[in-house]
Amino acid sequence: MKIFFSLLVLCAGCLMLSAQTEVDSLHHRKIYYMGGTGLSFPLGKSKNVLGTKLFSGSAGLDIALKDSRYFLSPTLYMLTFRYDQQKHDPKYNYIIENGRTNFYMLSLTAGRRHQYKRLNTFAYIGPVAGLIVEPRGNIVAEKLRMSNKNSLTVAGKVGMGADYKFPGFFIGGEIGYMYNFREIEGNPIQFLTIMFGLKSDITRLSEKVTEVIGIETYKN
Repeated sequence: MKIFFSLLVLCAGCLMLSAQTEVDSLHHRKIYYMGGTGLSFPLGKSKNVLGTKLFSGSAGLDIALKDSRYFLSPTLYMLTFRYDQQKHDPKYNYIIENGRTNFYMLSLTAGRRHQYKRLNTFAYIGPVAGLIVEPRGNIVAEKLRMSNKNSLTVAGKVGMGADYKFPGFFIGGEIGYMYNFREIEGNPIQFLTIMFGLKSDITRLSEKVTEVIGIETYKN
């Protein structure tokens, strides 16, 4: 939690520094698709169960609000970790070591950005809901049969990043902290995500979709 509040204070400072900026011309009435790949690092007692594993990914939208310095970003994070089971599960014969667990986390964050010509910096915060998939194993007819234990979780996420506009697309990266309000194998879950990727303009596509279903967007 100390990391969460430290990053939250740092993000708040970035937002205060950009409070007097002019209107963001790159994101005015725009919707962007963002796709990234990177690493996830467990923190604190999470490291008793989880370890960093290649690779994690993300896919989401950057939706500019009426004041385009502000945005909403629904994003799906697909995070992969090494998994070392700590407690015996009475439904299974064996304890898993050096396995793999996946977190599928859907966030809805809100944030603010600051434009420096083609360079943008941003900070965000918001709630997260998701699914944790833990591996399990049983011996059936002298064969190891793998299965999954699925559980739901809610979390909070805070982060910051930057991107740079090239002709037709952006290249950017972000660092984020996620704290889950549940435990795994008796340990609190918190981790750091580092993502790099591309952002591309899909405003025209979204306008065509909303026209088909009879909804007008980004109109005066």
